[in-house]
Amino acid sequence: MAVVLEDDLVTLTCDSCGDTVAGPRVASDSEVAWALLSEHGWSGSPLAAGPHRCAHCTRLGPATGGEPGGILGIEHVGDVTVVTVAGDVDLDTGDTLRQALRHATDMGGHVIVDLGRTDLIDSTALGLLARAHRDAAERGRRLCVVTISPLIRQVLKVTRLAEVFCVADDRSAALALLEAGRPSAGGAAS
Repeated sequence: MAVVLEDDLVTLTCDSCGDTVAGPRVASDSEVAWALLSEHGWSGSPLAAGPHRCAHCTRLGPATGGEPGGILGIEHVGDVTVVTVAGDVDLDTGDTLRQALRHATDMGGHVIVDLGRTDLIDSTALGLLARAHRDAAERGRRLCVVTISPLIRQVLKVTRLAEVFCVADDRSAALALLEAGRPSAGGAAS
């Protein structure tokens, strides 16, 4: 997710580092993105739906392209199932996450999705997380996401998913949040 359109404001998020820039929204979404891109030295698609990189990341050279998304493991810690994800999770790699989340929610306990080795998720992954949250909630359980990625935290914040399920910096913080029944803890949530 690179662009957030509000009533009279547009916010771009760098796909590499998660940095943001905002500006006034004008009639055409593509014009808005193009104006902000050129004004702030960003690179990427002139269209709102395309990828964007901040001026700093643009100077670093071409994006390295993340590794494909995959599931490193599924662990059971008491009544919590932990799904550990690595690499970018997008439309092409979402099926493995879908299967792992289905297994985790079928276990009947709380679910932790550890995105500590993930830098990029797209709308496919967001939809899968939202569905897993709903499936867990239907069973009286909760879902918690572990991430330190500024980009993922920004996406969760902007989509308001950070208000739906808890977001923690690491597994131990996620376990503590689930145990306490709280949505998030001060510095550990976005």
